[in-house]
Amino acid sequence: MEDNSSVDPFTAVVVLSGGMDSTTLMAHYAALRYQLVAVTVDYGQRHSKEIDSARAVAAHYDARHHVVDLSGFGSVLTGSALTDDSVRVPDGHYAEQSMRATVVPNRNAVLANVAASVAVAERAGTLALGMHAGDHFIYPDCRPAFLKALGELVAVANEGFPTPNVDAPFITWSKSDIAAHGTLLGAPLAVSWSCYKGGERHCGTCGTCYERREAFREAGLTDPTDYLDAITEFAAP
Repeated sequence: MEDNSSVDPFTAVVVLSGGMDSTTLMAHYAALRYQLVAVTVDYGQRHSKEIDSARAVAAHYDARHHVVDLSGFGSVLTGSALTDDSVRVPDGHYAEQSMRATVVPNRNAVLANVAASVAVAERAGTLALGMHAGDHFIYPDCRPAFLKALGELVAVANEGFPTPNVDAPFITWSKSDIAAHGTLLGAPLAVSWSCYKGGERHCGTCGTCYERREAFREAGLTDPTDYLDAITEFAAP
């Protein structure tokens, strides 16, 4: 690659998991008229439903979509409910300490750096991540300190090459803010996938399903999601 620091300021590489946050992130940059390149990583997660949803979301926005195969990665990450079938996916409020079982060690650092490599190759001006304030309770790689360090790492690791700015526009937002923003922008939230269990329908009771349910309820919006259990309530810790 030629040593050239110029980037396209209106191309965004979006880390697209297929969930509600990254789907809204796609809508956010589409509304700003960015050219979109979506990066989805198969890291050996518990199921492929979210990858299928990512494909549908990328197609909705006519984005170029890279699905990067790191499926062997998950097999060495024992102890996480998202990569280890022997660990049960916990039900309950998303801020419960039991949700620590859903932490995948260093996951966002891996996913973000894969996407950063794509962004450098594409000469994209922006690398976009969808973490939000509701993630801060449990996930250390969703906090402002991680975002700051990631931006510094991307700049240092790619010095002299076309380096993107690392952007997480929802980092201080609540999940209900994201539900409202995505709905306002017409994001295809009905095809996004959140459930950690990966059945035919969202379970409604795992931490991420409950967070999704609560977000639409707090935003006063109709939830387009089909849940097995849309009734059970969990108190915040």
